[in-house]
Amino acid sequence: MHPVKRIEIIVNSVELGKILDGLKQAEISGYLLLRNVAGHGFRGGSEDLDMTMLDNVYVIAFCVPDKIKRTVEIIRPILNKFGGSCYISDATEIRSMRCIASL
Repeated sequence: MHPVKRIEIIVNSVELGKILDGLKQAEISGYLLLRNVAGHGFRGGSEDLDMTMLDNVYVIAFCVPDKIKRTVEIIRPILNKFGGSCYISDATEIRSMRCIASL
């Protein structure tokens, strides 16, 4: 087992390419992408989800803790310019480092 950082990004699907390019630039190659997500966040927003529920995507990625600063430096300006949310938390990867190195 070893520590990793979990990165969760919710953004309009129009900006997905920019987010994925940013993750690639930060050398984060793996991610999970969920399309057509809807919800009601802390910031409030429109009660009319018919217009927005098909426009949002949810990206989940994991990285070693050493990469998180660079990732934030790349992703933050995208979110500041185009909107969206990003959450970073601690997680534990249960596969051994030897298994990851062989992938």
